[in-house]
Amino acid sequence: MSLDLQISKTQGNFTLEAAFNAPIGVTAVFGRSGAGKTTLINAIAGLSKPDGGHITLNETTLFDSVKRINLPAHKRRMGYVFQDARLFPHLDVTQNLRFGLRHAPVGAAGPSLEEVADLLGLTNLLQRRATDLSGGERQRVALGRALLSRPQMLLMDEPLAALDGPRKERILPYLERLKSGAAGLPILYVSHALDEVARLADHLVILSKGKVAATGSIFDVLADPANVPLLGVRQAGAVLQATVIEHGTDGISTLHVNAGEIELPGVVAPVGTRVRLHVLAQDVILSRKRPKGLSSVNILPVTIKNIRTGDGPGAAISLDAAGDQLLARVTARAVQDLELSKGTHCFAVIKATSIAASSIGR
Repeated sequence: MSLDLQISKTQGNFTLEAAFNAPIGVTAVFGRSGAGKTTLINAIAGLSKPDGGHITLNETTLFDSVKRINLPAHKRRMGYVFQDARLFPHLDVTQNLRFGLRHAPVGAAGPSLEEVADLLGLTNLLQRRATDLSGGERQRVALGRALLSRPQMLLMDEPLAALDGPRKERILPYLERLKSGAAGLPILYVSHALDEVARLADHLVILSKGKVAATGSIFDVLADPANVPLLGVRQAGAVLQATVIEHGTDGISTLHVNAGEIELPGVVAPVGTRVRLHVLAQDVILSRKRPKGLSSVNILPVTIKNIRTGDGPGAAISLDAAGDQLLARVTARAVQDLELSKGTHCFAVIKATSIAASSIGR
């Protein structure tokens, strides 16, 4: 099951030209404001018609300009979650959820209302009016309603953009549960927040000025030095997979990665759990020799895969950490002074406090 598209769409002075494949799992579409994210997702949903190209979902043609096929939105079986929840204010949570069931195809398989309520932590809210819910609770109800419509794909357009930091942190674990609970369902997650993308996505599409600038595995795309200008130098960073092996009494947890062990505060996942760590490139320090006498104990042996310099004073360096990928951002002068080049063996020092609890996901 997957989404395959190649479309073009012109609106005024802006033209979207996009082509990519979104397989099972979460495909994030990342880009700055004006990159074309909403134009793209509306074309997939059937809310706007592309000028040309094709859109295919699970071998069903949704749009094809040559064959003159353009399925209306209600026949595409898309579960669309907007930035604002768009609940019916005069209905309670149960009634809003049942609205999704009313639009499900007859006989279509899918979770029950009770199962969705349990998945999204809504069981204790079923009798509450929509107007009495917090922003995060409303978004969870909107997700549940979309799931109960028995969609072939979930489309999520900046679903957390209207929430503040604490509310985002409360809803992100539910999105992680949704990801694992919606097995076999492609999810397109549109966002300009890289921390959300790094935590949730399996695949990443970067849009820039209406074009696909990069696409691929979340691990590969985020660790590619060429993508730093697209992501922003302060947001750029790679994702590590780690396993929680111990929680210390002092609040510091020990996690295992391929290249060794790292210690972090704020980890609440149980021992044995696999988690993701979003390590910002600006928080990785390189040394030719293993450092001693540092406050940071997170020192991993790495090998330089690639170095990319731009017009400015900085350099982005991709690192191999026993099969994992890291990204470091240093000055071009440091590259020269340390005599760094492709294949150089060195050590990456990672600040424990730079990987906050909000950067840790399943």
